[in-house]
Amino acid sequence: MTLIKWKDPSKGMERRNLLMPSLENFFSDFFSNDLMSREFAGNVPAVNITENEKSYSIEVSAPGFEKGDFNIEVEDGMLTISGEHKTEKNEKDKNFVRKEFNYGSFSRSFNLVDLVDEEKIDAKYDNGVLKIELPKTEKAKAKNVKQIKIG
Repeated sequence: MTLIKWKDPSKGMERRNLLMPSLENFFSDFFSNDLMSREFAGNVPAVNITENEKSYSIEVSAPGFEKGDFNIEVEDGMLTISGEHKTEKNEKDKNFVRKEFNYGSFSRSFNLVDLVDEEKIDAKYDNGVLKIELPKTEKAKAKNVKQIKIG
């Protein structure tokens, strides 16, 4: 038996022309996981959710935003965090071959059920991270453990 090292044909291809990429490059770029993850990363920010005895905490990674770019609402037990920002610079003297716009918007929703005291929710934005403190209700703080017997 002979082992042959397989090389993915879509990896390492050089661009034939920046303005007219080859058909192979077009399809490999379009369907690659890297491209798809970059596209969706701008629309859905990463979050960390932690819990302690008194509260839940949501940290939203949103670099480049300002405090005023966010909108946080609670309606019918649903927490919705959204944000939008634009940076517009007038650059008429430049001939762009590629320009990645500095624009971003997102919206994330979380079901609070009856676990959070909606009147005491607090939010802070610092160094690209929006941190939301969600104090627990007394019902959520009470630990009701029930032992289940296996039959």
